[in-house]
Amino acid sequence: MKKLLVLTFLTLALTAQSQEIKRLTLKDAINYALENKADAKKAKLKVENSEYQIQEVRSRALPQIAANGSLNYNPILQTSVIDGGSFGQPGTSIQATFGQKWSSTAGLSLTQNLFDQSVFTGLKAAKTTREFYQINEILTEEQVIERVANNYYAVYVQRQNLTVLDSTYKNTTKVKNIIKGQYDNGLAKKIDLDRILVKISNIDTQRQQVLNAVQLQENALKFYMGMPIATIIEIPQTEFEVTPQAFTEEPNTETRTEYLLVRKQEQLLEFQKKAVTAAYYPTLSLTAGYNYIGQGPNMPWGAKPVDGVYWSDYSAIGLNLRVPIFSGFATRSKIRQADVDLRSIKEDLIDTKLSLDLAFANAKTQIDNSLVTIKNQKSNAQLAQEVLDNTKNNYIQGLTSLTDLLDAENAFTEAQNNYTAAVLDYKLAEIQLIKSKGELKTLINN
Repeated sequence: MKKLLVLTFLTLALTAQSQEIKRLTLKDAINYALENKADAKKAKLKVENSEYQIQEVRSRALPQIAANGSLNYNPILQTSVIDGGSFGQPGTSIQATFGQKWSSTAGLSLTQNLFDQSVFTGLKAAKTTREFYQINEILTEEQVIERVANNYYAVYVQRQNLTVLDSTYKNTTKVKNIIKGQYDNGLAKKIDLDRILVKISNIDTQRQQVLNAVQLQENALKFYMGMPIATIIEIPQTEFEVTPQAFTEEPNTETRTEYLLVRKQEQLLEFQKKAVTAAYYPTLSLTAGYNYIGQGPNMPWGAKPVDGVYWSDYSAIGLNLRVPIFSGFATRSKIRQADVDLRSIKEDLIDTKLSLDLAFANAKTQIDNSLVTIKNQKSNAQLAQEVLDNTKNNYIQGLTSLTDLLDAENAFTEAQNNYTAAVLDYKLAEIQLIKSKGELKTLINN
């Protein structure tokens, strides 16, 4: 049993060592997501599908050709009563049976729309639908970029928290070794040693919690990238340098993808109204057909005139005109519904523009506040480091208490975490600001 356990552990260790670590810059993560995430793939498929929708509508303007055939058996033929005057028997009625027991037809039919306003409108609407899905694809890509960037930076924060705890654990362990040496020589109290051991245990517990949070955040990032969860990733530190940029120029909201998408929806609703209005227009179509028919007392297939079966052909060409006169006000009601939809989406346009302006203003404010916070927290972290170093030296020399040392360590850890959180706030605000300017794709080019 022991040999089996050892072999299992060795196998797991070798597997972990052989698994390649994937180094991810933000640009790498975004590009991977755009190629592999289901949302991005589905958006591309919708664009492809729009081409088939156009072909479907275009087919209504093309000739419709169909082949037809039938085979009928009439057990009882219909009897008709006719005036006998036509046959030299005036004042009498003659019962006559028409048709044959068997009949079979085969032929081709053609229908061609010559004028149908709904077809012309449908073609324009289908092309607009393709443009709608193209804009939707861009919006989907931007949403993928935003989610990946947000989670990418969130992974950094968790890893930085872990780094701070590792550093605190290392420093506290050094203090513990000093106190233990003093205790062994009778220069320190047991309660001091116990307190530092409790401190180390608490740090270790916190580290395990943050380690779990790192794993969860990395899994979330991989999910938004469409990457296998088992992949081991590494994020370079240089990705998180704070480099303030000038964002003074107001964005043109009407060029934003979200706004363009609503505008395209408005165009589709306008075509929808035109399609309904087309019901008022007449339609004209050409029809043509050629058929071959066989009739007789026996099954026509393979039979000849000697069997009493005769085959003949016939053809017809015609024009069909349909002029709508009254539909019970159904068309008028549909047009009014379309008008309501158009008025509603115009309100959506106003609201979308207002929402985008709000997002820009909030992001710019958050950027300014984050820069101030980062500056303050960086200075605070440096000061906390100096206080910790001085307190540690004073404690070793017996000039301060263990309580002061532990307080200094807690203050340093808190200052480091606050600085890391401020960097995250800045990065998230930076993403929102770039998004509000419609420039999320610049993250791929950097």
